[in-house]
Amino acid sequence: MKYKHTRPGANLLVWGLVVVAYAAAAATIVIETRDPEYRDLTRVGHMTIHAPDDARRLGASQVAALYRARSGTPFSTLAPGSTIRVVWADGSSELVRITDPSSPLGVRTVPGTQRAPAER
Repeated sequence: MKYKHTRPGANLLVWGLVVVAYAAAAATIVIETRDPEYRDLTRVGHMTIHAPDDARRLGASQVAALYRARSGTPFSTLAPGSTIRVVWADGSSELVRITDPSSPLGVRTVPGTQRAPAER
């Protein structure tokens, strides 16, 4: 029986790419503000991607704070540098990056990631 020999690093490279791609896909948390636990938040109710940047940042910070509070490990969940996708009530969405979990404006919107409802 003959075995096909490949370079020893080829398998490692392929599996490394699979692991990295999976980790990147799993790293972004999606929060739907239409869900009952987020719908009644004061800064989230009628938010869209067309609202001013500071208003969206306040809403996203409030959503992130509630997500963090409901997790089993609130102090390590959504650490600075984490990225979440916030889907607003109208179906529009955007990526935000956590900068300071203790600040009311503790997130930054990622430019170019805003999507209208039809684009999702």
